[in-house]
Formats: sequence, C-alpha cells, structure tokens
Amino acid sequence: MSNKITGSEILIKAIIDQGVDQVFGYPGGTIMPVYDCLYDYTDRLRHYLARHEQGAIHAAEGFARASGKTGVVIATSGPGAMNLLTGLNDALMDSTPIVAITGQVQSPMLGKDAFQESDVISTVLPITKWAVQVRRAEDISAAVARAFYIANSGRPGPVVIDLSKDAQTGLAEYHFEKCDFIRSYDPDPYVEDDVIRKAADLIEAAQRPMILSGHGVTIANAEKELVALAEKADIPVGCTMLGLATIPTDHRLNMGMLGMHGNLGPNINTNKADVILAVGMRFDDRVTGDVRKYAPGATIIHVDIDQSEFDKTVKSALHIHGSAKTVLRRIIDMVSEKSHTTWVESFERHKKVEDERVKAREINASTPDGKMLMGEVVNKVSHAFGDDAILVTDVGQNQMFSVRYFRFRSPRSIISSGGLGTMGFGLPASIGAKIACPERDVVLFVGDGGLQMTEQELGMIMEYNVKVKIILLNNNFLGNVRQWQHLFFNSRYSATPMVNPDFKMLASAYGIIAEDVAHRDGLDDAIRRMKECDGPYLLNVNIDETDMVFPMTPGGHGVDEILLNATEYYKPV
Repeated sequence: MSNKITGSEILIKAIIDQGVDQVFGYPGGTIMPVYDCLYDYTDRLRHYLARHEQGAIHAAEGFARASGKTGVVIATSGPGAMNLLTGLNDALMDSTPIVAITGQVQSPMLGKDAFQESDVISTVLPITKWAVQVRRAEDISAAVARAFYIANSGRPGPVVIDLSKDAQTGLAEYHFEKCDFIRSYDPDPYVEDDVIRKAADLIEAAQRPMILSGHGVTIANAEKELVALAEKADIPVGCTMLGLATIPTDHRLNMGMLGMHGNLGPNINTNKADVILAVGMRFDDRVTGDVRKYAPGATIIHVDIDQSEFDKTVKSALHIHGSAKTVLRRIIDMVSEKSHTTWVESFERHKKVEDERVKAREINASTPDGKMLMGEVVNKVSHAFGDDAILVTDVGQNQMFSVRYFRFRSPRSIISSGGLGTMGFGLPASIGAKIACPERDVVLFVGDGGLQMTEQELGMIMEYNVKVKIILLNNNFLGNVRQWQHLFFNSRYSATPMVNPDFKMLASAYGIIAEDVAHRDGLDDAIRRMKECDGPYLLNVNIDETDMVFPMTPGGHGVDEILLNATEYYKPV
C-alpha cells in the first residue's frame, strides 16, 4: 500500500511538525493546491486571511517579533509574491525570522512568461537569508526543515520557498526531516576565552564605560544578562530604538534612547565614553550621526552574531562574534563589582535639561485651540495601559514620539520598523503581535499617512476580532516630512498636507468601535473607554500639525550636535 501524499500535504505536515500553528496569507492560482489542503487541517493550523500580501507578511513579522517564533506567510506567484518584497526587506533589516511560501507556475512553463509568472528567486535573493525553488514533491520536506533552521538561527531573517504547482500536486512519501547543521553555516560560533578576557579587562580598566543595547539582545533573550552586567560593573546603558525594552525604562542605569531623536544624555556621553560595549546593534547611521565625529575617545567592543556587521560603519577595537546571551554571561563572570558614580550622575545633568526644555513642553502641553501634542497622548496612554503592554508603531513622527514616551518593563514590548522604516507596517504588525500574545495589551500608534497605506487590514481585525487598540495621531499631514520641510526646506510643504477621510466612519464600517478626540479635555475619558473596551478600538486624536520631534540631531551632524527646538542647539555646560 502506497503512503504517498501530495506535495501540498507534505508542506502542511512539515510546517506543523516545525511547531507552527498560525499562518498568514492570501490565496491565488498557483498556490491553490496548498490552500485546498489547508481546508483539511484547520484544527491544527489556523490561517489568517490578510487583505493584501504586504499586510500578511507584516502581520507575520509582528507575530514573530512578539513571540520569538518564526512567522509564516503564504502567497501566490507573480503579483502575490512581489507584494511580499517590502516585508522581506523589512524582515532582513530587522532580523525577523520569516518563512515565506510562494506559489509558482508549472515547471515546464518556467521562463516562458506564463500567466502570473515572475522570477521570484532572482528577485528575493538580495533581501533574504536563503531562497530556494522546489519543483518536486519529494524535495519539500527537506526544504522546509532547512528554511526554518536558517530563518531562526544565528542572526534571524526571512527565507523564501518558491513552490512550483506540479511540486504541490505531485506525490511522494512524507518523512519529517530535521535540520540542525549546514556545512559552512555556523549560527552560534564559539568565542575563545582570551577574547572574552580582553573584553573584561577593557571594561575593568574603564573610567567612563557605556553599554549600547540593541535588538540583538532581545533576539538572544539576553535581557537578564544585560541588566546583570550593567548592575555588577555599574555601567550606564543607552538603547537603540529596537533595544528599548531590553532594560526596564525606570532602571537607574537605563539612560534612554540613542540616535537622531534620542535622549540627550546617552548621545552626549557617547562622545565622552572611554569604553563602549556595543551588544547586538548595527551602528546604524541614525544612531551614529556623522561617523567621523562618533565616539572619538572610546575603545569599542562590538558583540554581534553577524560578523558582517563588524567595522561596516564604525571601527571597533575588539570584535566578539557570538550570541549576546552567551557572551554577556561569560563577561559577567570575569568582571568585578565596580562603581562609576560620577560618570553615571553626569547623565542626570543632561536628563534634567531635556525634562525641562523638551519633555515638559510635550507632556504638559497647553495649546490654545485644544489640539493635542503627540507626546502628551503617548504619555497618557502608556500610564493607562501599564508596563506590560506591547507597543507597536508605524513610521514617522508617531514612531519617534511613541518610543520616546512609552514605558517598558517586559521583554519583547516594542515592535517597529527600524532599519527599513516601512510606512504601513504598524497596523498589520499589531495584528500579528496580538495573535501571538492574546494575553497582553497591544497598543498601536500610527499616523494618518501610514494608516492609509494598509488600512484594508482593518478587515483582518474585523474577521478575527483581533483586540488591538489603535491610537491614530492625526495631524492631516505627512508629519515627519513636514518637519524636515519646515526645518531645512524653508517651510515649502510640498505634497505633505493631506485631505483625510472620516476615520471614525471608516473603522465603524469594519465593525470597530471608534471615537474622535478633538480637544484635550476629552482625552482622558476617551483613553479610559478604549482601555475598558473588550475588543478592538480606534481613537482618532486631533494633533497640532506644527508639533515636531525633539531633541533632533540633523543629518550629517555629530551625535552630540543636538537641536532642542527648531532654532536652538543644546550647549552642555
């Protein structure tokens, strides 16, 4: 008796055997055999129908980032596969484990411009960790095993399996295959003791040490080790945007966010530090500013699982190629307890100025027309939802304000498009995050521009009752571009004013409770109603269009050349 089954069923069984029980996708012609097979596995594999393939992959990203698991997305060939490209690139930049399965035309038709044919593999190779085209049913199980191993090991990232239609309909026996080794691929390299000792000795000798904590700490689940090292050696911590939840916001050694719209203290003192331990971060240009002026007096120790990041932007004195969790644990064992009281207190002087000159203006706003500022809205929402909420942001001013004024206590509490800066990311990513963590509040901050890029995914919220809380910071502008136009282009607001729809009515059309908040005096009660609502909610908040994000390090400037407002640079005493 033959035990052969279709390639489609092999695919579904292989995915389930990888521990997957949630997938996102959109059906179409060349992937229909897979969707037909899904019909028989709904008790073991839940499929969430997005309204656009880009929404599907961003939802898979949100799921992966919130859970630490691999997100799975399914799309058809041609335009379906091509609609995944932005999400694949986003996942690559932000080290998000994704397995994308795309349908493909029949093998004999490849290269003949068949209906909805596109060269998926050639297209996605620059924006994936690995991509493979499978043309035989018997090769599917091995491809799936390899894909999941590559996607969520080492530095995670996206993988694509392009599955021809005849591979889906062909017959083969299913054997579960496990992949935990690929020759020439070492996802968890061993670090020699002498390298760790060199790092520990540098930290021991430092008078003004700093830790720069990035997304890699979250990926490695190394938050406890990060805090333990900081506390033992009394080292202040500055965080990248995606590293903000690696140490509690209120921890005495958490000095805040690095970069263009980061906090004064960590940015100023980056250029005063004598030793910098950079863990799981890329020295992105938004963090460094002008690299020629970056950390001129610091000996830099760079810890990363991806050795291609070493010396790519900033030269370091010591490279440690390894997992953040393992490396930090071993450094902790080699350093002694220290105190850097004067150095730690130096951050406080800058914080005081920022609190008085920037934060107070934002969170204690008093605009005469009642229009609100983004900082005050974020601050109130954060207080209302507590420290365990997951913050999801779109891109733009809403992103910068929300990460600046939201408070974090739990790991995996911030999900945003960091490296690629993808507008439209926020709404579908928040859906994926809530599906991954139904027990946690998921709060999305989004602008009117970003929401309208993927607003169709309100349909996914409606269909699956995904209880996301959406705060629309609505200024009727593309706010971040407007800010740059105001500061650097003589207030020539080219293509940035927006004529918007009635967002409350739009949400209502999808069965989502929504309300408009036009004036400050109605904000507190609106937030309370949103918090108490046992379902999805959209709060459309009327934001002052002149609101701008500060502090700000303009492009091309050093990280310590910081605007406090539109006209005044910070001059530390």
